[in-house]
Amino acid sequence: MANLPAQRPPACAGKFYEGTSERLNAQVQALLEPGAPRVDARAIVCPHAGLMYSGAVAGAVYSRVTIPSTAILVGPNHTGYGPPLSVYSEGEWLLPGGAVTIAADLGRMLLARCPRAQSDHLAHQYEHCLEVQLPFLRALRPDIQILPIVVGFRDLEACRDLGRALAAVIEEAPTPPLLIASTDLTHCGPGFGQSPPSGLTAEAFAHRQDRLALDAVQTLDGTRLHQTVEKHQITMCGYVPSTAVLFAAKALGAGKASVVRYATSADVSKDVDRVVGYGGVILT
Repeated sequence: MANLPAQRPPACAGKFYEGTSERLNAQVQALLEPGAPRVDARAIVCPHAGLMYSGAVAGAVYSRVTIPSTAILVGPNHTGYGPPLSVYSEGEWLLPGGAVTIAADLGRMLLARCPRAQSDHLAHQYEHCLEVQLPFLRALRPDIQILPIVVGFRDLEACRDLGRALAAVIEEAPTPPLLIASTDLTHCGPGFGQSPPSGLTAEAFAHRQDRLALDAVQTLDGTRLHQTVEKHQITMCGYVPSTAVLFAAKALGAGKASVVRYATSADVSKDVDRVVGYGGVILT
């Protein structure tokens, strides 16, 4: 196992979420729904943009699931650093007001079962997609331990292999961890490398594209999601981790995927010409 830093400083505190403990706690509490009924979930799909944009979607999901003592988080590698399948397998991650401990036992189990995986910190050093999940997890389960994983490959068979390994780890764990796929949906407009078809705003195009992706997620079919995204060129940054999580959830017996909430950045920014989509899904 690699010699990882004992502590990972936050990469996006004060940018993607509030930078002080008091303000972050207030921000998260405002996004949670205390009265929502909770279910035991096999997995969830949550967005990872700044909480001012996607936090209401993430909060709706986290408000509706029971949070166990451990969580495995799988997201895309936005930075390009590190190996194609990077596991932060020991130590702790700092947040304003405290730290979240890495579930080193789960890390050892995954590395033993997934030859593609490597113990690594470089891919996580500046990556935001998993860090923005932590304020919710810590608020709801202060003793939570996590296993962060980021992927930089696109291969469907690699997704299937990771899904099998995740399912095996979860089945063997004394208490089943919550499996979390971190992804935003369509990115459309200036700066995103995709323009909408003539006659559509970026927001309208995002709604159309995201419906295709979410329909695929609701079938619990990892192959269908992967193929749908690539066929329709849906700019869903975390479709690979989401595919792997679908394979794992199906292997663990999940029978239903429910979309809890959908939104776009235009709901906040009012800019319909430059849009990111956000979907929250619970798999039971």
